[in-house]
Amino acid sequence: MDDSSLEHRLSAKERSQFENEGFLIVRNVLGREQLEVLEKAANKVEREWRPHYAERGLQEGQALNHLDFIGQDESFLELIDHPKTFMKVVDILGWHIQLYHSHIIVTPPRPKGYQLSGKRLGWHQDSGRLNIDIESNPRPRISLKVGFFLTDTTPTDRGNFHVIPGSHLSNKVEFPEDGADHPDAIPVQAAPGDAVFFDRRLWHAAGRNVSDVTRKVLFYGYSYRWLKPRDNMTVDHYMASADPVRQQLLGASPNGGFGFTSPVDEDVPLKSWLSERLGEEALAP
Repeated sequence: MDDSSLEHRLSAKERSQFENEGFLIVRNVLGREQLEVLEKAANKVEREWRPHYAERGLQEGQALNHLDFIGQDESFLELIDHPKTFMKVVDILGWHIQLYHSHIIVTPPRPKGYQLSGKRLGWHQDSGRLNIDIESNPRPRISLKVGFFLTDTTPTDRGNFHVIPGSHLSNKVEFPEDGADHPDAIPVQAAPGDAVFFDRRLWHAAGRNVSDVTRKVLFYGYSYRWLKPRDNMTVDHYMASADPVRQQLLGASPNGGFGFTSPVDEDVPLKSWLSERLGEEALAP
């Protein structure tokens, strides 16, 4: 893992925003050359997989949401511990983490003549049954996502990621009876190369792309290691060349299942990496 990541820890201002609003934007994470490589890889994924989804009913102009994309190009792997984002993840969740979910969303412009089916966007919290099976209010964070934006969504007509700031602290939100969106909802305006962090509990939705630009975003979900991955995680081909921290993030556990719930240092090399550089005090819960 790159020691330069220690230069990009979560600032007090960023922590305050994430805790209070449930999301934050980190600007200029990806440079132009890396963006070009990633967009080329993203385009390849879409070309390969859109026909398969079309066979299952995905229509022209609908967003492609493909899971477990990380194993399909080595350029995607480079973002799992990106120096400008990864330590912020660690500062929020700690060292007992894994990549439990990855998905690419490609949102093309709506076809000409497209008619809106309703006023309200598809508001939701992430993680499905977690929001039913866990009874506390608010529910625990457990995971977060980092979205790397490959295309410009500073205009607000490009299928923008929408959020209700602060809604991660509420299990339910009340919407207007007329079917409109929440009055506090905002579109997130991310530029190419920006990364958007958000708490899984944050109420969020995808906007409608009525522009002439296709929106492309890579989402990386980090969770505690005891949570079962959402994806099949076809990443075995990366393991032999991955450093110990990446192996942890990709799901390795030398001590098997017990190492996910009661890990020793061998199971969590990220813990040792942090201890060597920051001291034992950095490992406090």
